[in-house]
Amino acid sequence: MKKDRKNDLSLKEHEVAGNGLLDRRLFLLRGIQLGVIANIMPTNGFAKTTTDIDLIDPTWMHEPGEPFSIYGQPSAYEDDVVRFPVQNEIVPGNGVSWTPLHLMEGTITPNGLHYERHHNGVPKINPKNHRLLIHGLVKKDLIFSIDDLLRYPMKSKICFIECGGNSNAGWNKQPSQSEAGYFNGLASCSEWTGVPLSVLLAEVGLRKKSKWLVAEGADAFAMQISIPIEKALDDAFLALYQNGERIRPENGYPLRLIVPGWEGVLNVKWLRRLKVTNRPVMARNETSRYTELQPSGKARMFTFPIEAKSLITSPSAHMILKGPSLYQITGLAWSGRGKISKVEISADGGETWAEAALQEPILDRSFTRFRLPWHWNGKPTVLKSRAIDETGYVQPERTELVKKRGRHGFFHYNAITNWHVDSDGFVSHVYDKNENETTDSDININIDSDWD
Repeated sequence: MKKDRKNDLSLKEHEVAGNGLLDRRLFLLRGIQLGVIANIMPTNGFAKTTTDIDLIDPTWMHEPGEPFSIYGQPSAYEDDVVRFPVQNEIVPGNGVSWTPLHLMEGTITPNGLHYERHHNGVPKINPKNHRLLIHGLVKKDLIFSIDDLLRYPMKSKICFIECGGNSNAGWNKQPSQSEAGYFNGLASCSEWTGVPLSVLLAEVGLRKKSKWLVAEGADAFAMQISIPIEKALDDAFLALYQNGERIRPENGYPLRLIVPGWEGVLNVKWLRRLKVTNRPVMARNETSRYTELQPSGKARMFTFPIEAKSLITSPSAHMILKGPSLYQITGLAWSGRGKISKVEISADGGETWAEAALQEPILDRSFTRFRLPWHWNGKPTVLKSRAIDETGYVQPERTELVKKRGRHGFFHYNAITNWHVDSDGFVSHVYDKNENETTDSDININIDSDWD
């Protein structure tokens, strides 16, 4: 590749710390030729030359196109942008399906790509026969049909949902070499629309001893989970729509509970019952699951809010940089405690950091897209990002997280992810060199584990 010495000198003026990372405002400046940002190849091979491509007279300009359809579908040429499912061989309805974050842009997850977690398959629910019961420590029990709920004033909120088991292969002794989305893709972001839960709780009337809300799903697993009444009255709501259309079956049709910023298991799908109580139900998914033994010997329980997290989606595992050139580093950040206030990127394994540009709008408890231009010199290096939310919380390094939480965990992994770029431009997942990964107490998580 022929180097443009004049352009290289111009870019040098905008380096942040001498590591190839450029000022986040560079894309907005004039006088810098950025029109030839190099492509990042997802597989081996390079782009064809213009002589190999018919740009002047393409065949599709000489024949009528396809007729109208009643529901749009992705292009056949984008057939690799799909969820990656892993299910239990004995119980096929028990498993997960990852969102391909590394193949996507922006912040909104299309309905057909939103991650899935099922315990006993997707129920085929007729909305005409589905009912929601609210009872327990209330002044009057009420039963709502879907038609009843559709008559209420609704609210919309763009927010992420992340499974508590997302990224948990990070606890393993060896770094996962799956693509970024198939390692961290149990997280998605949508616009959800529905009825504020506080409105319905006001109708049934809460009694003085009301402390918890037990939510139950209508699938064959009959998922039960406990939610503090304060959160239920704050911003939880009953979603009927996702990204403008009725929720799809795999994501809870016809009714799903949305608990913004809190771990995914609380966002109960196929919601059928809400029981107001004075104590948590202590079901399987809040005792044997989502409870973690700490180094102190105490158990970490009811870990509701998702801590701040970021992930570079490009360049990331299995991608190939075409050679020394200018690239865009981009990814996603999110926090269950509010807005993302800053994302920093390192291109030298954490020696120096530069602030990335955050794509507007920056929303509360939503995915935030970040970007930063980077001039790669062709030498091996490690890329990483760290998120800081509006509470001041800083995403931890893996060594810090393991030291604090021990090696007996399974859930709530939010450590910084490292992408190693070798001299050939190939990207892989690595841990920091100073990490000791030889202890006998290490756990071994794989994609066939019980995710919950």
